[in-house]
Amino acid sequence: MHVDMILAPVSEQNSMSTQQTIKGRFAPSPSGRMHLGNVFTALISWMSVRSRGGKWLLRIEDLDPQRSKMEYARMIEDDLSWLGLDWDEGGLDDLGPAGPYSQSRRGHIYEKALARLEATGMTYPCYCTRADIMATQAPHESDGRIVYHGICRPAPVPPFDNKPSGNYRATRLYVPSECITFDDRTYGRQSVNLAEHCGDFVLRRADGAWAYQLAVVLDDALMGVTEVVRGCDLLLSSAQQIYLYNLLGYDPPQFAHLPLICNLDGQRLSKRDQSMSMAELRKHHSAEEIVGLIGYLANILPEPAPISATQLAAAFDWDKVPAVKSLAYDI
Repeated sequence: MHVDMILAPVSEQNSMSTQQTIKGRFAPSPSGRMHLGNVFTALISWMSVRSRGGKWLLRIEDLDPQRSKMEYARMIEDDLSWLGLDWDEGGLDDLGPAGPYSQSRRGHIYEKALARLEATGMTYPCYCTRADIMATQAPHESDGRIVYHGICRPAPVPPFDNKPSGNYRATRLYVPSECITFDDRTYGRQSVNLAEHCGDFVLRRADGAWAYQLAVVLDDALMGVTEVVRGCDLLLSSAQQIYLYNLLGYDPPQFAHLPLICNLDGQRLSKRDQSMSMAELRKHHSAEEIVGLIGYLANILPEPAPISATQLAAAFDWDKVPAVKSLAYDI
């Protein structure tokens, strides 16, 4: 299926082809105190750009109003500064040049992009509840993925010309049964069929909240991000984002995914794991000790040893980062 690109206005374009400087970002959700896994991602991203003379920005991804709190956002900034990680752009108080840098204040940008997508007929309203979708899942889809099987998808597609009426609805984006192929810096070549992986996905929820996929693509594109570093649990979602980048007329960044930090039982860390939270880590360890531990987990240091973030960045090498799905450690 051929899809015409929805080119952004020239004033909004921030194509990576014109970027002269590498720009990375850290984009945490302020739903709790950071844990060791969050710090692992932040430090690797920071070292990647600093080791090459690039810029680093901080964006607060507070799309979920029920879970996001300003106090956590302030703690994130304080923890990053305590670790020795500085940012060139972003944070709660920075309004330019591409700000604001908290997603809760960027709704007008998402509205404009959604309107452009809707104008092409590539979207449609969906009235399905989560229970409706889960009822269609095959047994082999019990790994946590939710694949939408087009319950509300009109026919013929595209364009959609039989839009149902009503107010309580989400907005979904039609995806073709085609493979999106990309190269991840850590895990190599990836090929994802969106129809099989996720199906038509949501751009805006029925309650009006913006979906992560749309927001993150627009924010990274308009903020000039050239490198996205994050956990490997988001590896395959890169295909959805690349699809959106292409539709909106932007060049996608380089993706680099990282192993998830787990406890000794093999469970990935969460913000409920208080023993690995920055609140506890700062009570018992210096910033240099935590940085040295991450240097060891990232295979940059032969053993955990206190070191500053700046010193560790001088030895950073992507080829050393282990291409595994998880790393278990108990500090």
